[in-house]
Amino acid sequence: MSSTPKRQFALQGAAVILVLSIAWPYYGWQASALPWLETSLAIGGVALFFATLSRQPWWWRVIHAGFMPLVWFTHTQAIDPNWFLFGAILLLLVFRGALSGQVPLYLSNRQTVGALAELLAERGPSRFLDLGAGLGSTTVPLADALPDSRFTGVENAPLTWLVGRFFSLGRPNIRWRWDDLWQTPLNDYDVVYAFLSPAPMPRLWDKVRAEMPAGSLFISNTFPVPGVAPDRIIDVDCVPPRPLYCYQL
Repeated sequence: MSSTPKRQFALQGAAVILVLSIAWPYYGWQASALPWLETSLAIGGVALFFATLSRQPWWWRVIHAGFMPLVWFTHTQAIDPNWFLFGAILLLLVFRGALSGQVPLYLSNRQTVGALAELLAERGPSRFLDLGAGLGSTTVPLADALPDSRFTGVENAPLTWLVGRFFSLGRPNIRWRWDDLWQTPLNDYDVVYAFLSPAPMPRLWDKVRAEMPAGSLFISNTFPVPGVAPDRIIDVDCVPPRPLYCYQL
């Protein structure tokens, strides 16, 4: 079974239905209250079993095991519902890409920026596009290091876009855009960089091949294009390892 969010909801829902379909008749017959702590632990155990049986990644198994017990614990704290609303809005403002396209917020480290700067220096002045630019952790230092190149950052999460816009101020070789990566034309750039997730890579590669001009370079941080051999792999000296997969068009 795949690890898509819909499948995870289905696994957790199946565990809830199975446990409650047994617990409610049993405790209803005895005219006693449902013990929600024990019930939530039972749901977590069944969900863990289902996730293990369907060979989900280990982190999904942990999430399934702890989800309902954490729901029970949170309920016992009697937290003001407005805090949950605030948290949901904040998550949407920062992690909108994870909700709409399975693209979480990843920040490129200094070692990666250094490797990219060396690569761009080899090519000479470039028109560089960062798809999913986040806070500008890649675009801003590259623009400072390579003033003769032009840099564009594209971000669609409002709060991270705003922070990146602030950091890009005063740098005339940066254009900071609030846009969806799928709606962004790639034909105006000779280097396109992405640090996304495995989920969008096949579709993104189709877009790259259709729109990027001959001789241009596509770089993916950490996540290779499935089934396509990169022309070059740059091993960045950092922990955890974050290789740069380079594809010459």
